[in-house]
Amino acid sequence: MNEKFKGEIMKELELKYGCNPNQKPSRIYMENGELPIQVLNGKPGYINFLDAFNGWQLVSELKKATGLPAATSFKHVSPAGAAVGLPLSDVERKIYWVDDMDMEFTPLANAYARARGADRMSSFGDFISLSDVCDKATAMIIKREVSDGVIAPGYTDEALEILKAKKKGNYNVIQINPDYVPAPIEHKEVFGITFEQGRNELVIDEHFFDNVVTDNKEIPDAAKRDLAIAMITLKYTQSNSVCYVKDGQAIGIGAGQQSRIHCTRLAGQKADNWWLRQSPKVLGLQFLDKIGRADRDNAIDLYIGEDYMDVLADGAWENIFKVKPEVFTAEEKRAWLDKNTNVALGSDAFFPFGDNIERAHKSGVAYVAQPGGSIRDDNVIETCNKYNMAMAFTGIRLFHH
Repeated sequence: MNEKFKGEIMKELELKYGCNPNQKPSRIYMENGELPIQVLNGKPGYINFLDAFNGWQLVSELKKATGLPAATSFKHVSPAGAAVGLPLSDVERKIYWVDDMDMEFTPLANAYARARGADRMSSFGDFISLSDVCDKATAMIIKREVSDGVIAPGYTDEALEILKAKKKGNYNVIQINPDYVPAPIEHKEVFGITFEQGRNELVIDEHFFDNVVTDNKEIPDAAKRDLAIAMITLKYTQSNSVCYVKDGQAIGIGAGQQSRIHCTRLAGQKADNWWLRQSPKVLGLQFLDKIGRADRDNAIDLYIGEDYMDVLADGAWENIFKVKPEVFTAEEKRAWLDKNTNVALGSDAFFPFGDNIERAHKSGVAYVAQPGGSIRDDNVIETCNKYNMAMAFTGIRLFHH
């Protein structure tokens, strides 16, 4: 087993290049002390490390907040998915393409299957962060997915052997010292100018949601857990950001949008897609045997969207399906979406208008957490009351840049 951190002592690690190939030289280094990581395989790059370190913070906080193993799937310094290790339903195993895996799913494997599976289009080519020692079951799921690398506090010998064989031996495997504590002051350089700030050490727990401002004051423990997952996820998501969570996993994350309503819509559309993938119409699609998981994901995304004729037109469907699927009508999709309930929604800053709540309602949101503080708070609360939603004001913004 490789649980204990026994990393090679390094003050710096030279990288191939920065964000782009023309940005050289590139390295990560410590002004004081040694780097808290060891590269066990591969040659991680600049963006890989940005994803790895942000993702590690996210899963570490999820583990502390819930007591459950956690995983996240990062792309371009924002999570595409995040989850804790609750059991998978039969339907979830099918939509995450793990129903054919004849093995015992550990809690960590469940967490990664959920984190990867929530938004498979965005997770393609992800960087993975795991809160716990990577076991064989989790490594087996990672093995079959298109991914750039993984960071974890350790790896079992079996897991490490599996991961080292991925990508013709070039898969990036990073071990991080779980006891590492960063300095309380952060620095960042932009345009040759150094920025300094205190680290965001805010602790998000069940009491974070005590100030319920709506007529409905009932937020059950499971919903508080989901709201905590939403807010911790947002803490490491490029702002503006909104996160929909259900049953211990993010189901829709909207990142880096200038307008909050566009962010709510983007995250809501991803949440809707997650739910639509569980509908009988999608579960019943009969793909040709030669169609791989990524191409199935692409086809499903088109089938449930407005461009469904791209995969249903004569001359197109024959290359994907054994039997031509029926059109998934707007009315049928709306009827199925109406069955999604008890979704939790978090926002990294206040909702300025009630239109965000109107959009959230269409995706089954029943519980909301946001800082509050808008001059139109009354309108937002009134809109929540119209749908009997429970909304907590946290009083704290969670911008991340």
